Amino acid sequence: MAVLRAVPWRYDLPASLVVFLVALPLCVGVAVASGVPAELGLVTGIVGGLLVGALPGSSLQVSGPAAGLTVLVHEAVQEYGAGALGVLVLLTGLLQLAMGALRLGRWFRAMSASVVHGMLAGIGLTLVLGQLYALADRRAPGTGPEKIAGLPALLRDAVTGAADRGALALGAATLLVLVAWKYLPPRLARAVPGPLAAVGLAAAVTALFDLPAARVEVAGLLDVVQLPDRAALGALATTAGAGTVLAFTLIASAETLFSAAAVDRMHHGPRTDYDRELTAQGIGNTLCGLLGALPMTAVIVRSATNVQSGARTKASRVLHGGWLLLFTALLPGALGLVPLTALAAVLVHAGAKLIPVRRIAALCREHRGEAAVLAVTAVSVITTDLFEGVLIGIGLAVAKSAWQTSHLQIGVEERPAAPGAEEAPMRVAPLRVRLSGNATFLRLPRLLDTLERLPADRPVELDWSGLRHLDHACTVALTTWAAQHRARSTAPLAVDPPLPTVV
Repeated sequence: MAVLRAVPWRYDLPASLVVFLVALPLCVGVAVASGVPAELGLVTGIVGGLLVGALPGSSLQVSGPAAGLTVLVHEAVQEYGAGALGVLVLLTGLLQLAMGALRLGRWFRAMSASVVHGMLAGIGLTLVLGQLYALADRRAPGTGPEKIAGLPALLRDAVTGAADRGALALGAATLLVLVAWKYLPPRLARAVPGPLAAVGLAAAVTALFDLPAARVEVAGLLDVVQLPDRAALGALATTAGAGTVLAFTLIASAETLFSAAAVDRMHHGPRTDYDRELTAQGIGNTLCGLLGALPMTAVIVRSATNVQSGARTKASRVLHGGWLLLFTALLPGALGLVPLTALAAVLVHAGAKLIPVRRIAALCREHRGEAAVLAVTAVSVITTDLFEGVLIGIGLAVAKSAWQTSHLQIGVEERPAAPGAEEAPMRVAPLRVRLSGNATFLRLPRLLDTLERLPADRPVELDWSGLRHLDHACTVALTTWAAQHRARSTAPLAVDPPLPTVV
C-alpha cells in the first residue's frame, strides 16, 4: 500500500491513457505490416507494459512491437512459417539475457547528441508522413521516399474530393483539438489529457452521426496465442536461421538502447541502467516468444509521449499495458467506437512533437557540423530504417570527430645562420620543419605535400617532438619520406627525436 501511495497518480494515470492511445494503432499497424494477425502486436504491447514496464532498467521508456523489425519479421514468416515466429523471438530473448549478463548494454551509451536528435527528427517525420495517408483513409506506401513521392497525389485527392472527405474532416478536427487543447484554461487542460479528449470527441461524433469511418477492429487475444513450434526449431538450425536470430537480437537491442539514450535526454529523472534494460527486454522477448507474439523493443514514439505527457514513474507504462489488456480482452466493443482517422491524428501530433525544431535552429546557428550530422541522420532514418539510419549518423559523427581532433600544425622556418657563416658563403642555413598536434592518416596528404616540396640541396631538421599522437600510417609515411630524401639529397637530414621502427 505504501508503494501505491508513493505513485504520483495525478501525473502517471493521465500519461498512461495518452500512451495507450498512441500504442494501440502502433501495435496493430506493426503486426499488419509484419504479415501476422493484429492481435499479436497487442499481445506484445501488453507484455511490454505489464511485465517489462515493471522491471528495472529504465523508468519512463515504453516497450512494444518493434517497427524496425517489420521487414525481417515478414520475411521470416514467409520463409519459415508463422509457427517459427515464436521460436525466433524466444531465442532473441535468451540471447538478450546473455548480453545483459555480460554487461554489454553500457557500450550503447556512446551516442552523439546530434545523432539522437536526428533519430528523433527522422522517426517523427516518418510517423507524420505515414499517418497523413491514414487521415484521408488511405494506405500509406511502404518506404519513406515513396511516402514523400505520394504526397502531391494525396493533396490533389484531398482538394478534389477523391479522398474520403468525411474521414479527412474528422481527422483534421481531431488534430485541431490536440493543437488547441493546451490553450484551454490550465485546470481543464490538466484534468483531461488532450489526446483522450480528442479521441473521445471523435468517437462520439462518429457514433452520433453514424459516420461511415473505418474503426478499430480487435478479436479475441487467446485465439492467436500459440506456443513455439518444435518443428520450426529444426528449420532454424541452419546458418541462415542463425543469422536471422542474430539479426533480430542485434536490431532489437540496438533500437532499445538507442531509444534509451534519447529518452534520458528528455527528462531529469533516474538514468537508464543499460545492462538491466537489456535484461528486461530479454525477459519480455522470452515471454513473447512463448506466446508466439511479435518481438519487442523500447519504442521511442511511445516513450517520448510518456515523457511529454508528464509521467513521473514506471507506473505509467505498467498502466498503459493494463489499458491495452482491458480494452482488447474485455472491452473490444469500446475500441470499435474509435475511428482510425482519429488515432492517425494522435500519431501525427505525437510525431510532430518528436522533431526538435529549437535544437535544429540552435545547431544551425552555432555548430553547423553538428547540424549536418543531425540532418544526415534524420534523412537516413527516413530513407532506410531506424537501425541503418542511426548507424550512418554514428559513422558520420565519428568521422567528423576524427577530422576535428586530428589537427596537425606544420611549420617550416629557416634557422639563423651559424656563427662564422658570413666567412663561409657556401654554407647554407638549414630548414627546420616543426610538427605539433595529432598526426593521423587524415592529414597525410597535407603532411607529405609539405615535406616533398622541401628542396633537395638544403639541410633539413625534422622536429616532431611536439606531436601528441603519431599513428602508424604517419609513422610509415615519415620513415619512407626520410629514406627517400636521404637517397636523393646531397644535404644532411636530422630527425629529432628518432622515428620509431616500422614493423
